[in-house]
Amino acid sequence: MEHVDVLVVGAGISGIGAGYYLQTMCPDRSYAILEGRGQLGGTWDLFRYPGIRSDSDMYTLGYAFRPWTEPKAIADGPNILSYLQRTAADYGIDKRIRYNHHVKRANWSTDEARWTVEADGPDGPVAMTCNFLFMCSGYYNYAKGHAPDFAGAADFKGRIVHPQFWPEDLDYTGKNVVVIGSGATAVTLVPAMAPKTKHITMLQRSPTYIVARPAEDALANWLRAKLPAKAAYGITRWRNVLFGMYFFRRARKAPAKVKDYLLNLVREELPGADIETHFTPRYNPWDQRLCLVPDGDLFASIRAGQADVVTDTIDRFVPDGIKLASGKTLPADVIVTATGLELQLLSDVQFSVDGATKDLSQTINYKGMMYSGIPNMASSFGYTNASWTLKADLTCAYVCRLLNTMRKRGLRQATPTPTSAVGEEPFLDFTSGYVTRAMDKFPKQGARKPWKVHQNYALDLMALKFGSVDDEMVFSNPEPVRAKEAA
Repeated sequence: MEHVDVLVVGAGISGIGAGYYLQTMCPDRSYAILEGRGQLGGTWDLFRYPGIRSDSDMYTLGYAFRPWTEPKAIADGPNILSYLQRTAADYGIDKRIRYNHHVKRANWSTDEARWTVEADGPDGPVAMTCNFLFMCSGYYNYAKGHAPDFAGAADFKGRIVHPQFWPEDLDYTGKNVVVIGSGATAVTLVPAMAPKTKHITMLQRSPTYIVARPAEDALANWLRAKLPAKAAYGITRWRNVLFGMYFFRRARKAPAKVKDYLLNLVREELPGADIETHFTPRYNPWDQRLCLVPDGDLFASIRAGQADVVTDTIDRFVPDGIKLASGKTLPADVIVTATGLELQLLSDVQFSVDGATKDLSQTINYKGMMYSGIPNMASSFGYTNASWTLKADLTCAYVCRLLNTMRKRGLRQATPTPTSAVGEEPFLDFTSGYVTRAMDKFPKQGARKPWKVHQNYALDLMALKFGSVDDEMVFSNPEPVRAKEAA
């Protein structure tokens, strides 16, 4: 059976980052990456819908070690995928990836101080062992999007499409299109599809905060022309991190003022529009993610008469469109159900320790990355209020610190273990539907450090880069040679 020191699961943003940090900080450790799909890139390879792009700026969604040098700060999916592919190739990370390996089970053996990982490979079942398991598989189900059962769907004569499974042969030229949803996917699809459609409508049950932002960052582009790429990137990255933290904190402390500020920005974009009905959410800013629209493209489509927003609930699908609860019928030839993701914790891998099955929903999350009572396993889970990669970078570096500490001490096992009551709170304090639907499957977080999940890059930077690795972490299981010497 093949053995590596570290087995990484997933070859998206987190997994490729893990490869870099392992090579850089733990060069004496062997590693492999198992990827369930046939390509690297994760989200940025899976999603192919029109206009697919980041909803975070690339100076923070990009890696700390790999400057983003393209002019656009809000980048499209193909450019992000290219960035990941180049990163993997330039550092030789792509040579460590085993494609079409879908991990199913992982069992930890204390006696052997290793995981046995079972996967479905391209030629049948595959098993590998590793000393440390690093789950970088994202947080949602690639095989299934969230799609409510709409009454009358079978009666609709047109085509129903979910953005997660965009068909290459879909032709919406000159057709009426309805996009159901109001999140990042919907506000991306509408302006991207609008020029080719007869008309496109974003049908929402309730509004989301939508903020226009320049697609290009003028200061970043100026700095890059004057300074070395790494220096320019670092300055821009920290500026954006600090502004994001300030804005989030401001939204928490003065939600009414921030709400007014955001809505006034929309009024400037759409003078005369019914902002109260269509653009005023029921919740406070940052209770859910804000939706960025580069260069105000959604607003431009609405001003041009190519698109509109309807706020209503669906009664049922009818042959020629959607009948609303208000009695109105929206004509449609194509319906796009941008209704969200299905969250999935660690790809639904079945974990066990010494043969005993572990339910991760009954554990407490440790520093946003490990699980109480589960040895030698970490997962990468990004921020809800900032770029995913900011936390992924910190997590990867911390895992390397942990590995080096174990090697230095001659100990093979590290297990997060509470020393006293920690309290229990939901893993994420977020009201988005895709989050609330799945929180019962996720671990809890504690009410105190190191069991508290910070949505704060500065706090995590101090805790994970400079803080102690001994915070309620039990190191045990001496290497056999060390154990013999001790005796």
